[in-house]
Parts: sequence; structure tokens; C-alpha cells
Amino acid sequence: MGEMKSAKHDILGSDYVGAFCITTDSYTIIPHGVSKSIRQIIEDTLKTEVSSAKLANSDMLGIFGRANSNGIVLSNIVYEEEIRALGRPNGVNAAVIESDLNAVGNNIMANDKVAFINPEYSPKAAKEISDVLGVEVFPMKIGYFKTLGATNILTNKGMALNNTVSDEQKERIEEMLGIKTIRTTANTGSLNIGIATLANSSGILVGSSTTGFELARLMQTLE
Repeated sequence: MGEMKSAKHDILGSDYVGAFCITTDSYTIIPHGVSKSIRQIIEDTLKTEVSSAKLANSDMLGIFGRANSNGIVLSNIVYEEEIRALGRPNGVNAAVIESDLNAVGNNIMANDKVAFINPEYSPKAAKEISDVLGVEVFPMKIGYFKTLGATNILTNKGMALNNTVSDEQKERIEEMLGIKTIRTTANTGSLNIGIATLANSSGILVGSSTTGFELARLMQTLE
């Protein structure tokens, strides 16, 4: 697949780039207002097709959706026409999860093999998430956070953990996944590394306030 690429940019004036976009190894969905030049940077960095959408009449796609190669889990506050528009260009299974935990991107973290979810999801919602994404689901806190999609990064190649994770939990996760992890921050000290970045197996887009040291740490674990 070649060397992993990285880029540093804001999206719609925010350095929390992961809050605005959804990506997998084959496609990326971005808000409508993103300029052609930034769209091109995203395409080149993540090496995916890029399409535009709205979710819950909002540009915060990464908050209201979480995807892997098998499907997209969507918040129950998204609109029917948005779901239809989303499924069409990407040819993927898009499904709404009925839950009060409607910021699904913040509450779910997934790759093509596994999903970690907020332990407050009901067993029914957990099964729906498992079915849509086609993976085994593990309800858990990671470090201090139940919002583990917002505070950690998981791709098919690696995982970055927020800095509140204990040595014991870090080791447990590494054993579960068979990969090495690194604890780090993004956007100059933010623990919300999941929404401060947009990553897949090919590349990573980070917010413009992410330091060189933070980016090097992320690249080290996600490459």
C-alpha cells in the first residue's frame, strides 16, 4: 500500500477534523462546504473516493456516523433522505441505531475486525451495531472515557489511545487486537484524539494545531 501519508489542515475553520468527516479504507464522506483544494488534500492523503453529505442537517458527520468497510452506523436523529443520499454513492449498508447515545461517532470506534462501544448502549443497540458493521462488539471504557470514539483512533492497521489509559488496559487492548498501541494527544494536548484526526490505513489528516511530536506519535502507531 506504500508509505502512510499525513496532512495538517482545518475543516470548515475547525481543527477537530474528525468531527466533520467519516472515513474507511475505500471512501470518505465530508461536509458540502469543504473547498475543492481541501477535498483534494483529503483524497490524496487518505487515498479514497470522496463524497459530500449532511447528517442530522449538520456538517458534523463524524459525530453522527461511524463506518467500516461493511456498513455505516447512523444516529437516530438523521433524516431519511440523508440516509438514502449516503448509501447511494458508497454502495454500503447504512442503518440507524435507536439509542439516546445519538452521537454515535463519539460513542463507537470500529475497524473491519472489531468495534469498541460505550458500555451504556443497550444489548439491543450493541447487537444492531455488531450486525451493521459485521464485527464483534466490546462495550468498555477506555481510560477515563465512555466516549471512546471521540478519544481514541482505530484503523485496520493500528490504534492510538488517549493519555488517561493505564498500562494494564493498554496491554489488555494490545493482546485483544494483536497490535502495538501508543498513548498520545492531538491538537496540542487534546485528549479528544478521535475527533481531532481523520485516519485510515493509507493516511491521517490532523487538525492544524497538532504538534510535530503528536503527529510523529500518531504516524508511529497507525503506520
